[in-house]
Amino acid sequence: MPDVPTTGLILTGGGARAAYQVGVLDAVATIRRHSEAPPGNPFPIIAGTSAGAINSTALACRADDFDTAVGGLVHIWRNFHAEQVYRSDSIGVIRTGARWVTMMSVGWMIARWRRARPRSLLDNSPLEELLAKLIDTHQLKRVMKDGHVQALAVTASSYGSGMHVTFYDAVQDIVPWTRSQRIAVRCDIGIPHLLASSAIPFVFPAQPLVLDGHVEHFGDGSMRQSAPISPAVHLGAQRILVVGAGRMHEPVGERPVSSEYPNLAQIAGHALSNIFLDALAVDVERLQRINSTLSLLPAEARARTSLRPIDVLVIAPSKRLDDIAGKHLGSLPVPIRALLRSVGVSGRGDDARGAALASYLLFESGYTRELLALGRSDTFARRDEVMAFFGWKPKSRIKDIAAPQAQDLATAP
Repeated sequence: MPDVPTTGLILTGGGARAAYQVGVLDAVATIRRHSEAPPGNPFPIIAGTSAGAINSTALACRADDFDTAVGGLVHIWRNFHAEQVYRSDSIGVIRTGARWVTMMSVGWMIARWRRARPRSLLDNSPLEELLAKLIDTHQLKRVMKDGHVQALAVTASSYGSGMHVTFYDAVQDIVPWTRSQRIAVRCDIGIPHLLASSAIPFVFPAQPLVLDGHVEHFGDGSMRQSAPISPAVHLGAQRILVVGAGRMHEPVGERPVSSEYPNLAQIAGHALSNIFLDALAVDVERLQRINSTLSLLPAEARARTSLRPIDVLVIAPSKRLDDIAGKHLGSLPVPIRALLRSVGVSGRGDDARGAALASYLLFESGYTRELLALGRSDTFARRDEVMAFFGWKPKSRIKDIAAPQAQDLATAP
């Protein structure tokens, strides 16, 4: 029996958009249960960024029971509320977002006078409490020791040095790698690393981490992430499932164009989309070009190069998540709606402005359930590719059960 290639999983960033990733994983788990698949965790190597780092670590911590791990994530994302991630009450918003907007409007003189410079638009202290319940670092060590997962990596970006850092832990002795503006650091991954990796710039505060014996402040790992697939490759993955958070497979039809000058929310949403989405598309294209070039080389030439082909399957939303977010703006808490309205988020549905910015902050169940359902349906639509990627053989008619489950996920209580 031929050796099974080591499979890696890449979960990218995107704030609330990461609900889509869990929908994809739920569909993969369902396909796996109805296939002649080997037991155990199908992803020995897991790497995540931003909200994807949280999903990745939660999955790794329960890698001894893949279905239960995915089920736990589905439960959380199906029942999400913004207050679980950031302060959404009036007092909390006034202390951070309202003060931050005021400082932008009247200058830092008042901040110096009051000795109260705001650090971010929102206070994400509730997220730390959620992670304390979700992540068990001692369990992570145990499942790694027992062989259920080989390696875990999360990424963050240092505001001090400008370096993009991959923090990783592994069963094997993997030497840290260094590339231009990118380094890897072996360590015990904990909640501070997840808070740093998911600290969306301007929105959430930077997090202090110790690097090379001194403290640096880190922000979202999607910033300056020129090679999102790289950590899984360095950790030994021979084939990789990449789950995106938008743009790669979205419909290409004409979009309504406005001649109005963009407001702050539209500019911020555009900037965040550049941070979270563009690098992945470029890295996938780079990997595909390398695979194509290697396929043209004779066997002797391939043996002389350190490069190797990496089978990659990319699953990304088939619909624009900005448009979906526009339908759910009214579900945000009133203080958050008021704050976002102050920077230009307005309207509803097709008429929404600034929905791209809101799509990263909409930790509300109506929105996250719709993304879960989209992730499931997109994956079931490509189930033949998924099964071919893993080398699974069917043992039941998945087609008959996929459609109603994907539909029910968005509406079930």
